[in-house]
Amino acid sequence: MALNATIFKADLTITDMDRGYYATHALVLARHPSETDERMMARLLAFALNADEALAFGKGLSSDDEPDLWQKDLTGAIQLWIEVGLPDEKVVRRACGRAAQVRVYAYGRGAERWWQDARNSLGRSDNLTVVELPQPATQDMAKLAQRSMQLQCTVQDGTVWLTDGARTVEIAPVVLSAARKP
Repeated sequence: MALNATIFKADLTITDMDRGYYATHALVLARHPSETDERMMARLLAFALNADEALAFGKGLSSDDEPDLWQKDLTGAIQLWIEVGLPDEKVVRRACGRAAQVRVYAYGRGAERWWQDARNSLGRSDNLTVVELPQPATQDMAKLAQRSMQLQCTVQDGTVWLTDGARTVEIAPVVLSAARKP
C-alpha cells in the first residue's frame, strides 16, 4: 500500500528588499512520504527567494520530468526550473536544455562535496545558478514546519530571515556559481 503525501499549508508573507518584491502567498505543500521537514522547508525557501505569481510547485520527488518548482510563461515555455537538494547531474543538464534559467538550492552534509564533483560538468551551463543553503540554517528551518504555518520571510542584502512569530531563522545563502546569461 502506497503512502499518501502529507499536506502542509503556509501563508507566506515575503518582503524581498533585494528584488523589490512584496506579497503574501497562500501555499499548499505536499510532503512526499520520503521527504523530510528540512527538504520541504528548503523548497519553501526556494519559493520565497524566487517568488512570482507564475511560480508553482512541481511534482518534485515523485517525478523525474518535473522540478521542485518552476515558472512557465503564457506559451508554456519554462522560464525558471528550480531543484532543491543534491540532484543528479543528468537531471540538471536536461533542465538547462529545457529552461531559460535553472537554479539549484543545494543543502545538507554533502552539498559542498556534490558541487566539487559536479562543478566540471555543470559549470559549463550558462543558464545555471547553484546556491548552497547552510546546513545549520536548514535544520533550524525544519523546526518551523507545522501542518498550518504563518510565516514571514525578509530578504535584505543577500541574507534571509524566516520567522513564525516566535522563532526566527537567519539564512545566509552562498552562491557557488552564478548564471552567465540572464
